[in-house]
Amino acid sequence: MATSFAALTYIGFDGVTTLAEDVENPKRNVLLAVVLTCIFAGVCSGFESYLGARVWPDWRSFPEVTTAFMDICRRVGGVLLFNAMGVTLIVAAFGSGLTGTLGAARLLFGMGRDGVLPRKFFGYLKPGSSTPTYNILLIGGIAFVGAVALYHIGNAYEHAAELLNFGAFLAFMGVNFACFWQFTVKAKKTGASPKLLRDAILPLIGFGFCGVIWFNLNIIAKTVGGIWFAVGIIYVGFKTNWFRSAPVMIDFRES
Repeated sequence: MATSFAALTYIGFDGVTTLAEDVENPKRNVLLAVVLTCIFAGVCSGFESYLGARVWPDWRSFPEVTTAFMDICRRVGGVLLFNAMGVTLIVAAFGSGLTGTLGAARLLFGMGRDGVLPRKFFGYLKPGSSTPTYNILLIGGIAFVGAVALYHIGNAYEHAAELLNFGAFLAFMGVNFACFWQFTVKAKKTGASPKLLRDAILPLIGFGFCGVIWFNLNIIAKTVGGIWFAVGIIYVGFKTNWFRSAPVMIDFRES
């Protein structure tokens, strides 16, 4: 569970790639943005955690673990810093929500535009602003219903984090295995000579590491995520005449 929450710090860096169509020289700049986001988040969160541990070494004595940093702020700067950090977190959460919605809306628009999802709804752009309005409203509605439902189940933050990790680690497993398949299995068929460490061992280690974390998520995350995943499989089956034809793929070529 601790590892899954640590990974939650980084989740979102891959969302930068959904804005590739709006970036100058995306082959270079998107790659740099993804890597620099990971480095920046890692250095900042590590340094903040170190300072917090220096201020409050015994983590078992926190009144509430999920809001531990707020208690540390109160100890360091009193009520003033506590309230300032509260305002900062609200602004950050609002910005994070906007960024996540934008990335997801753009991704759904790309899928709708290329016929992966129903084009009339997901490929719609509002005239004048070129905003994927329907996608934004859909994402906002699902997020609101999910937040309310998780709040009534129990610890909303914990359940939301693990539910997010269900999809994230499943995707990370897919990326690692795809790397292994593309540069090892398929490369051999074309006569290329893959590099054992880079193209086979490291992707499989990544796949196994993410798989262990994914397997140990709680039952709520597995149940809700499994239902969502099953809906996707059924939809793909319906679109491909129950897997008799190849699925429609997103066109990633630069226009």
